Amino acid sequence: MIFRVLTIILLFSAVEAGAGALVKSGQGRVVDVVDGDTLFLDNGVQVRLVGIQAPKLPLGRRNFKTWPLAKDAKKALESLTLGHIVNLSYGGRRKDRYGRSLAHLHRDDGLWVQERLLRLGMARVYSFRDNRAVVPEMLAAEQAARAARAGIWGHRWYRIWQQEDLRGGLDGFFLIEGTVLNSAKVRGRVYLNFGPNWRDDFTITVAPRDRRLFDKAGFDHTALPGRRVRVRGWLKYYNGPSIEATHPEQIEILD
Repeated sequence: MIFRVLTIILLFSAVEAGAGALVKSGQGRVVDVVDGDTLFLDNGVQVRLVGIQAPKLPLGRRNFKTWPLAKDAKKALESLTLGHIVNLSYGGRRKDRYGRSLAHLHRDDGLWVQERLLRLGMARVYSFRDNRAVVPEMLAAEQAARAARAGIWGHRWYRIWQQEDLRGGLDGFFLIEGTVLNSAKVRGRVYLNFGPNWRDDFTITVAPRDRRLFDKAGFDHTALPGRRVRVRGWLKYYNGPSIEATHPEQIEILD
């Protein structure tokens, strides 16, 4: 069955959602590529390509295993950017805790680096509550790559998990699909339950501090029971497997 993906953000304007448009600020020539989503410019600026997550290399981290296709992702970014002048644009928070610029990159010929990496299947969408611009466009590029089984989408390690197949011991960033069985709001926290036993089955939660973003997006948890959704985020275990959604772009409605 072919699903047409409708993201919640498409139900309202980006400005109303607080996502905003990109603001161009600065440029430089790419002189070094660290991995599939990080590089250096000739002015010393280190850029973390915001909005995506490429397969990871150890980069000196002890006991960290190289993710499948990590070297391919680095080569892809090198081929797209090394030696090129790129323009930096921002759609939210501009620096991370390591001092890296959280920027979107566009070459002078107009090529949007994040979008191209997503279409090549060399990255997946990875957004944050304080960096949410142009997520619909990135999700569309990711969807095209997934339909073509390009790059990571042809590798089982990056597959989309079905909620009924989740098992103990899974840890990391996942894309998970399932049908919402019921929803509830308890002490301000929203729960989307995917099974009859909330102590064991998969759940999406939205904390009270994050509900404002969802409310502005027109997110109505009471309308989701019976709907099939896809969520992306860090899988944790508390009364069963769960993902805490901090912003509405993490949840896609599959129709």
